This record gives sequence, structure tokens and C-alpha cells, in this order.
Amino acid sequence: MKNQIDTIYILENPEKSIIKFATGYQLKYDDIIKDVFGVACLNDLQMMIQFNKPFQDSICNSKSINLKELSLKQVIRIASRNELLQLREQLMEQLGDLPIPCPFDTTIQLQEGIFHWDETNSLYISEKIGA
Repeated sequence: MKNQIDTIYILENPEKSIIKFATGYQLKYDDIIKDVFGVACLNDLQMMIQFNKPFQDSICNSKSINLKELSLKQVIRIASRNELLQLREQLMEQLGDLPIPCPFDTTIQLQEGIFHWDETNSLYISEKIGA
């Protein structure tokens, strides 16, 4: 029985212009790191950030930061509600009038808190604490 709420991450590789969403499970057990960055695991990605000059430059340019500010958080972070709404827009364009299937678990964690899937409106809505 799964009792942990899955966190949704956004992975960005500015060098290859790739942006993907992933669950915490996918980060640990799937090949999403390899698909986006071309390395096997987070440790390899950290090494890539430290030593791959073209990759460093692409991150610094896309984020308007300097080399001292460069970290893993620049390429993998918890997704925001607005970013998830952008995913919804992409799915709506792809599916047309068809209903959007729930892209992740029915309950997820984003930067702004916990969200539940609303099947009627095909989007995640914020959980109201204490309501």
C-alpha cells in the first residue's frame, strides 16, 4: 500500500533543449535522467555539472547565472503549479476535445503544496488545509 504522496519534478537540459516532468519514483528507478541528460544517475549528472564546460555554459546562459551559482537545483527541481498548467495546455493541444487523462498519481506534491486530480476539469486542484 502506497501512503506517500509523489513529488513532481521538472528536469531541464538547456544544452539539448529538453524539458520533462518526472515523479520521484521515475528519478530513482526509471531512465528519465538518461533520457534528459544522457547520464545514468544523479551522481553522474552532478559530475557533468562540475566538469562539462558546454553543459555549464548552457545552464548559465539559460538561467542568467554565473558559474558560482551553478548547482543541481538549476536542472532538477520540484515543479510549480504554473509549470503543470503548461503541461495541461500541451496535452489539450495534443488531445483536442478528448478528456485529459490523469498524468501522474491522483494526489501530488508541487512547490505550492499538495494537489488532487479533478477529473471533471482535467486538472490538479490545491488541497485546502483546514477547510
